[in-house]
Amino acid sequence: MSLKRVVITGIGVVSPFGNGVAELVRGMEEGRSAVRFMEGWDRYNGLQSLVAAPVEMRGEKDIPRQKRRSMGRMSIFAAQAADEALADAGICLADENLWRVGCVIGSTMGSAKSINDTFETMLPDRDLSRLNSTMFFQCMSHTVTANVAQYLGLNGTVMATSAACASALHALGVGYDLIRLGRQEVLLCGGAEELHPTVTGSFDILFATSTKYNENPQKTPRPFDRDRDGLVCGEGSGILVLEEYERAVARNARIYAELTGFCTTANGLHVSQSNRDSMVTCMRQAIEEAGLAPEGIDYINAHATATIQGDQEEAEAIRELFGPAVPVSCIKGYIGHTLGAAGSIELAAALKMMEQGVIYPTHNLETVSQECAGIGHVMQPLKKQIRSILKNGFAFGGINAALVCTKI
Repeated sequence: MSLKRVVITGIGVVSPFGNGVAELVRGMEEGRSAVRFMEGWDRYNGLQSLVAAPVEMRGEKDIPRQKRRSMGRMSIFAAQAADEALADAGICLADENLWRVGCVIGSTMGSAKSINDTFETMLPDRDLSRLNSTMFFQCMSHTVTANVAQYLGLNGTVMATSAACASALHALGVGYDLIRLGRQEVLLCGGAEELHPTVTGSFDILFATSTKYNENPQKTPRPFDRDRDGLVCGEGSGILVLEEYERAVARNARIYAELTGFCTTANGLHVSQSNRDSMVTCMRQAIEEAGLAPEGIDYINAHATATIQGDQEEAEAIRELFGPAVPVSCIKGYIGHTLGAAGSIELAAALKMMEQGVIYPTHNLETVSQECAGIGHVMQPLKKQIRSILKNGFAFGGINAALVCTKI
């Protein structure tokens, strides 16, 4: 059986810079940081990291209340990003066979705020009668993809991926397979995440968060930098329209890029520590599936969470495969680590860089750490023709993902 080709025809984003892809790009162009001190978080005993990159909720009431009642923040973000992605792709669902249109959207878990509120409501007196019926739908692990499907009236494949920071790339990889196998024609793929003190706290207790910049929040996170001290959580959603190539050409769609390679691997060694060797294997296999050699990659959008060990392992893996020849940057210095949404928001940014012929630098990278040296760090805007992108995503649990997009 011959596999079908898969292309990206639409992009939608809700990020800490605001609603829309244009706001994300503008924030990077202007070299801004969306990270700020979080008022009220200091009430949580033991929480050391008090900075994050929140989204200002806008336009949520444009979603009908009947649909919105079952949505937490993350589902609202995804619904808004999905609307933008469909409009960008020029797809009107009223004209589609909705049995051939679906969505695959990942997150680390259900709505963090809704989960917290549920237990705060129920546990003092162990009184389940205080809970309303919509709270479950906000808390369930597939809340985002289910709510987006209900909001849009989709009848095709609806799946949720949950692999921490690799969730969105896993969603894109699943979508890639579903379309090239002919099971679906159009898929909305990506991830969504929301902020809550308990989310940052889960990283805090692992000593993975940035704690030294609470009084100077816009100086963190610092991917690959000598003075990095951990990640900063963000929130939002990135949704991409994946479409079968012949169908996209037939309707004269604008094509951002073709998805040509994907790989996911596990290191099987440690639940929280990254591993260079498994990263190398993951990147190499994705590149080989794309029919490329390492020198055929024009830009690497790194995972680069600004943790001490994670950045070192990723830099060493990139150095082994690519040396200093390929430009490398990441966008977490601008908007923080959006966790389950990171892969798709960051890929959206990379696709806009491909379109514009410019690579935005790694924000807050001022002095490259010695253990992260030897790769092509982008520290100033770089004009470059980009024909191929490698997007990395490396998650707790020892889960790696790498995806290759090629310009047609």
